[in-house]
Amino acid sequence: MIKHEVIDAMSYFMYDVMGGTIDAPDPRTVRQVLDGLAQADDEHPDVSMSHESGWSLSAFASGLLLWENTGHDSVIPALMRAVGREEVLRLFGLLAAGDIAAIETLPWRR
Repeated sequence: MIKHEVIDAMSYFMYDVMGGTIDAPDPRTVRQVLDGLAQADDEHPDVSMSHESGWSLSAFASGLLLWENTGHDSVIPALMRAVGREEVLRLFGLLAAGDIAAIETLPWRR
């Protein structure tokens, strides 16, 4: 069983639309990375944030959001559609803070 709690002092990073890595981006940089979705294409369709705990959020230009734990094969990835920009930014902030429990309370489709 995976615990869903706030995990303090752990690192996080983002991948921009071209796959570049940004370690511990500040809120301004997170917005810039999300703005990069304007250049998304079939080969580079998303931006993502990954937390050291294994949890990851991937955002697509279409408004699709993918929630998964890359460290646990037993966790089924989950989706939300039509997620607005401000909500994506809020969720990236929660993930950066390690607040997995708050993200898990959302209406994910598994």
